[in-house]
Amino acid sequence: MSRPSQLLLILLVYAVGVVAGTSRGGSLHLTRTTLGAVALVPLAASVHYVNEYADVETDAITERTRFSGGSGALVRTGLPAETALRAAVIALAVGTVATWGASSVGAVTARGTGLLAIVVVLGWAYSVGPRLVARGLGEVTNALLGGLVLPLFGVAVARGPLDAAAVLAFLPFTVYVFANLLATQWPDRRADEGTGKRTLPTRWSTTRLRWAHWLTTGTAFAMFGLFPLADLLPRLVGWACLLLAPAGAVASRRFTRATSPFPSVATMVGLAVVQLLAWALVVLARGGQRFYPPAVLGV
Repeated sequence: MSRPSQLLLILLVYAVGVVAGTSRGGSLHLTRTTLGAVALVPLAASVHYVNEYADVETDAITERTRFSGGSGALVRTGLPAETALRAAVIALAVGTVATWGASSVGAVTARGTGLLAIVVVLGWAYSVGPRLVARGLGEVTNALLGGLVLPLFGVAVARGPLDAAAVLAFLPFTVYVFANLLATQWPDRRADEGTGKRTLPTRWSTTRLRWAHWLTTGTAFAMFGLFPLADLLPRLVGWACLLLAPAGAVASRRFTRATSPFPSVATMVGLAVVQLLAWALVVLARGGQRFYPPAVLGV
């Protein structure tokens, strides 16, 4: 139910933010980075658990793919939905304690704690409470959390500046995360509609969805190409991401024509990996910045 593959992707995007923050005047401190991850993972898991709790009826009737339809753990095991809710509360408590511990030793700053609070509040609101996913706001909410807030938390851990430049640096990726979410919600549209979960694929026509995927994909890759010219992204980062533009085009072409969202998911994961490597090369090109192994210094 914690969706381990998604937790690994969360750590990957977090690492992108850490390395980007290092390149912008921060430092790659292994103790701080580790403690930030220790605080982040249980909080992210709590969001996944509460989503499993809220979507158990939908997950029971959807056509599950490898990248959509929830984990299916409750359906397969026959466990009550309250099991997921209890796991969500426990994970939230563990993450809260870990965040307090990390902040008390200076590993996570007040800004970093605030970003984690945004992840929890909006992540839970996506599934329960306002239930943003049922109001047509789920895709935008998740795109902002996974594409923007998460890497900004990594920047905060690295002690890089959380300014407009940092936000703009992750804006292209955020836009593509939205396109990917359209694709991952597509296979669940009939089950979602049947249980009152009003995602964008249940609200929009197939034609409108296809146009939205093409538009957001094109916008994301246009940003990767143009932002370096305006010094909003290092050229190595932006232009390296353009290598995945053909994959993005394939994903848009296959969207709604194929059930599996794999092309969009693969493109998104590829963008995360390319950004991590490119930002790391930027750090090395700038002299490596400051690197502190945990055995040398405290937090």
